[in-house]
Amino acid sequence: MTSENFRSGYVGLIGRPNAGKSTLLNHLVGEKIAAVSNKPQTTRHKIQGIVTSSDGQIVFVDTPGVHKPGYLLNRRMMAAVHDAILSVDVVVLMRDASVSTGNGDKFVLELVKESGKTAVLVLNKIDKISDKKELLPLIEFYAKEYDFAEIVPISALKGDAIDNLLKQIAKHLPVGEPIFGEDEMTDQSMRTLVSEMVREKILQTTGDEIPYVTAVVTEKYDETDPTATRIYCAIYVERSSQKGIIIGKGGIKLKKIGTEARVDIENLLGKKVFLQLFVKVVEDWRNRPQDLDELGVFE
Repeated sequence: MTSENFRSGYVGLIGRPNAGKSTLLNHLVGEKIAAVSNKPQTTRHKIQGIVTSSDGQIVFVDTPGVHKPGYLLNRRMMAAVHDAILSVDVVVLMRDASVSTGNGDKFVLELVKESGKTAVLVLNKIDKISDKKELLPLIEFYAKEYDFAEIVPISALKGDAIDNLLKQIAKHLPVGEPIFGEDEMTDQSMRTLVSEMVREKILQTTGDEIPYVTAVVTEKYDETDPTATRIYCAIYVERSSQKGIIIGKGGIKLKKIGTEARVDIENLLGKKVFLQLFVKVVEDWRNRPQDLDELGVFE
């Protein structure tokens, strides 16, 4: 039974690529539900992470990093950002505090200004800043630009000040019943979570060779065997040369991707997993609506 002061609502996480949104989301829910990489455009889906306490429930909506749209894929990603801003109760502008302010940061700030919504500024990666006084000019800049309800410095990677961030956000949510069950952590299907975990390992394993041309779809998710879940994932690329890079000499890279992804999936499911990966060449999939629909990219 919830108290009469119970607060619940949706909170949009927006920011430039590599601001740390997915890292924060995974830390908040205590499970890996969003792909994390040091490469831009890692997040392609609007992923909801649910944090429930005795006095409130916050539904975080992770969005793709704000960037210049090019392919249809990118345009869909940016449409998702705009949609999230419009539909949430509170906007969280997440900013990498360890780098200087660029045009991209100013563009994200303009999105917040245009929304006119209650907003919380989160200055992330403070673990990279030895003298915290260096944050003051940044705080002053943002405070002059918009009337942020709260300004909260954190380290998503280290978990510093995360509890305080939750408290500051919850204050600005409407009083109401929980939106999801208290044991739910995300609205994403297991198929989507598996695809995200595999794609994360592709980005980590291939370095700069395959930046944005890959996608993963879980084509089969079989739980009929009580001893192990059998999962089959297709990895999309646009050219045969890219297929070769992902597979690697003698299949070594694909094996590494599969092994590391399987560990994460088993940790999430708490049971043995049989994971099989295969690579498909689909030319220009990033510009083809039917392929994006099949991949579930902002349908």
